[in-house]
Amino acid sequence: MYSLFLGCIAPLRYPGIESATREILNTLDIEYCELEGASCCPAPGVMRSFDEKTWLSIASRNLLISEKKGAELLTICNGCYGSLFEAAHKLESDEEMRGKVNEIIDDGGYNGTTRVRHIAEVLYKELGVDEIKSKVKDQLKLNVAVHYGCHFLKPSKLKKLDDPERPTMLDELVEATGAVSVSYKDKQMCCGAGGGVRAGSPDVALEMTKSKIDYMKAAGATCIVTPCPFCHLQFDRGQKDLGQGYDLPVIHLSQILGLALGVDKSKLGFESHVTPVDPIL
Repeated sequence: MYSLFLGCIAPLRYPGIESATREILNTLDIEYCELEGASCCPAPGVMRSFDEKTWLSIASRNLLISEKKGAELLTICNGCYGSLFEAAHKLESDEEMRGKVNEIIDDGGYNGTTRVRHIAEVLYKELGVDEIKSKVKDQLKLNVAVHYGCHFLKPSKLKKLDDPERPTMLDELVEATGAVSVSYKDKQMCCGAGGGVRAGSPDVALEMTKSKIDYMKAAGATCIVTPCPFCHLQFDRGQKDLGQGYDLPVIHLSQILGLALGVDKSKLGFESHVTPVDPIL
């Protein structure tokens, strides 16, 4: 059983990511429950930098809600995954800090037992690529630039998901849909937005976004697929700021799987994207 942690950006800025995730979980018979009362993860690049105890207290409250349900916490965002995974690891291994945090939160305190998962991890490691292939209804004829994002694989010694320098799991999930994952320069580079750069130095963030998209387009990509709504936002809205010639559709992993699994396009929320997706549908 998984408790579905939505985060902030997906339900508020890209509701199609939330809808697509629910649709593919149902289609693939992955059992999940709601995480009522959950808050922001909170973002580690900002909150933890100022006050670790506050960051851990907010994170532990989310972990506690899932712990009480006896469920593994399922994230659909790299930032949420990174924050909650690292908080769970810290609170499991540091009993003294867990005690300090439990003095702050209500409801009896967190015991440190919640396992945090990313939806891509569950799809790849628990369900498997072959099972997904067996349920694909529409083979997608797309050349995809896969963007892993910074917080998905790292810290790699703790997460142990894939080779952090040459990962393949997202490429394999994308190619299960019939699409082709194209190789492009600086594939593991940041989207530009992370660590508060989008807010604090938007010009720097946009320059990094431009570089990545230029490399993707040069490789012949017809769209971008990412497992992270914040990277999604940076690529999607950043292209509007870049202007003419930047129109590469951005699709969350749940959305491309929804397309291949035959989910009604009206439930995938493409209308909320700034960069139109219609040209490739």
